[in-house]
Amino acid sequence: MALQIIIKVIPSSGRSTCQIDKNGTLKCSLKSPPEKGKANDELVRLVAEKLDLTRNDVSILLGKTARTKTILIKTTKNEQEVRTLLCDGVQLKIS
Repeated sequence: MALQIIIKVIPSSGRSTCQIDKNGTLKCSLKSPPEKGKANDELVRLVAEKLDLTRNDVSILLGKTARTKTILIKTTKNEQEVRTLLCDGVQLKIS
């Protein structure tokens, strides 16, 4: 099973974290700059690591050159579980 999720990326932020903003948008801050695919690679690595998946299980479908990206995650988890794991266990409500 696969899950598509939208993530807003903030490159060159000095830290690698994911959080939910007040609008419910998943945001990932990345250390890497948005050049030569470095931020995209870091995003894939970060998501795979937090979800305990391989890098091959995570891919960017849309937005490779944009800050808002649609990623495909090959997992049996639902969206709520994925968002919670990406945000280090913080329980979040999806409306």
